[in-house]
Amino acid sequence: MTFEKLGLVSPILTAIEALEYTKPTPVQSKVIPLVLEGKDVMATAQTGTGKTAAYALPILQLLSKKEHKEKSKRYIRALILVPTRELASQVGKSIDAYGSELELKSCAVYGGVKFTPQVKKLENGIDILVATPGRLLEHVNQGSVNLSRVEVVVFDEADRILDMGFWAEIENLLTLIPKKRQTLLFSVGLSKSVKRLSELSMKKPLKIEINNQGDLAKKVKQTIYVCDKDKKCALLSFMIGSQNWHQVLVFTKTKQSADEVGSFLEESGLKTLILHGDKTHSARTKALKDFKAGSIRVLVATDIASRGLDIEELPHVINFELPGDAEDYVHRIGRTGRAGKEGEAISLVCKEEKSVLKEIEKILKYGLKVEFFKGFETQEWVEKEAKKNTIKGRIERNKEKQASRPNSIIGMQKRKAKEKKKETKKGKK
Repeated sequence: MTFEKLGLVSPILTAIEALEYTKPTPVQSKVIPLVLEGKDVMATAQTGTGKTAAYALPILQLLSKKEHKEKSKRYIRALILVPTRELASQVGKSIDAYGSELELKSCAVYGGVKFTPQVKKLENGIDILVATPGRLLEHVNQGSVNLSRVEVVVFDEADRILDMGFWAEIENLLTLIPKKRQTLLFSVGLSKSVKRLSELSMKKPLKIEINNQGDLAKKVKQTIYVCDKDKKCALLSFMIGSQNWHQVLVFTKTKQSADEVGSFLEESGLKTLILHGDKTHSARTKALKDFKAGSIRVLVATDIASRGLDIEELPHVINFELPGDAEDYVHRIGRTGRAGKEGEAISLVCKEEKSVLKEIEKILKYGLKVEFFKGFETQEWVEKEAKKNTIKGRIERNKEKQASRPNSIIGMQKRKAKEKKKETKKGKK
């Protein structure tokens, strides 16, 4: 299958050829023809599967069919809603690249940056708007955005948008958009809230499912290293330094943890930057830029970077802490091993996180390889091994084996003791 066979026009083919897009991914092969036909589409696909191009390429083609008259002002015809500013920026850049041979204009609006420059871009007129829900409503309230002529709406990472608490904003925005429109929804899974959104916003959508999460995660080498909680920082620093790793993305569960881990690594001599929601947009942009360029060795981030962060050939992702939501594990490790490249995901797991690990394995539908890093084994494991290798340990193990045999003396004694207890209880009654 080629992009040409999917029905894309030559200006778009020229643009993606320059980007070295040679063969469409499964999600692109299935979604592009349906969008070109004007159908509503609900697709479940993991990040890193090429879904941005799956909806952006056909939308560009559909909008380019109606030529813009130079004297008339452009108006928003396509709206793409995304959960985070990082993803908004990334999608905006992708649309600019895909539409480089077309006469269409686009703009991305999101929080964390000055409002006025965005207003000026919008006033000049655009065809495609990429936006986070909160900032978009700010523009609507200020009168700088009019959604009354939107023809296509895209919910990108719909599950994440709803998880972040934007349900009320989405309901509000849907009242401002024409009912007669094409709607495309992309999500990793079909949660109750995503199904509810599809029912509210779509008409007889065609459903596309691209791989399950476990299959996609299998493309990444995954290892669990069990260690005590207070040894994690030292182990992380030692792993990166001793194995001379570069471009390592480290995930933490909280902003405070990201700050603490980042400071520890920096003090250990590893060039590190921190990325989380309390950082300014300029600081976050700089951190990503420096990390992609390889000028810093480690980027420590909260789940703000688990989606919308696209780095080619990122070799290592490390979960310093497992995420609160088991599904976010798949998003995190999806930052490596992208586009068929090799990648490695390592998780440092303490005994307090065992229940989360079980939930992750339930989603993946297979068990993960568990190992110990020499010198950083858990105290519990050390004591267990020490017990195994002593004479006392061997005697205790032999007693346990004998007790488990039905006809052993110890076993019989235990059973008699239990029976005696039962008789005593009956007598009391």
